[in-house]
Amino acid sequence: MSLFKRVKNLISKQPPVQAEKSILTLGPGDVCEVSLVTYQVTGRTQNRQRNAVILTLQDGAAIRYLSIEERERTVYALYDPVDGRLDSLQEVPATIELDGRTYHLEEHFAGFITAAGKTPFMQGGEQHVWQFQTDDRRLLRIEWQNGRFVLYEGENIIPADVRVIRGV
Repeated sequence: MSLFKRVKNLISKQPPVQAEKSILTLGPGDVCEVSLVTYQVTGRTQNRQRNAVILTLQDGAAIRYLSIEERERTVYALYDPVDGRLDSLQEVPATIELDGRTYHLEEHFAGFITAAGKTPFMQGGEQHVWQFQTDDRRLLRIEWQNGRFVLYEGENIIPADVRVIRGV
């Protein structure tokens, strides 16, 4: 290499180093591992007011949802979709009986979300969420947006069971 090329390389700006993807910044096309299962991220909804993200995960034909919420510590929950419906936004009960389990309402909140990729709600907007829990720590999540309810059943995941494999 000539002396001029060496000097030019020293003077020229190096491209900035891209920050590694974290689980909160994953989006469609990325790959993550949850409880030793590898998933492709196909969608993402984000509620900036709560610093919360729901990732749509796909492993073959199976679709699951990973909820990530940054509080005093990062809280993870993995959900499966549940067939069912509710009639009215105003009539969501405080307790729900589902498959022999009684779910008790823990939290209800509303906020604006943004959506990217393949998600149950294809556009952003105002969303209402009800989070329930049983005595044996099973979770139920109900989401409502634009007249449509979506129900999920799942469980909490420890942070060590979630990791980013590849970010685009």
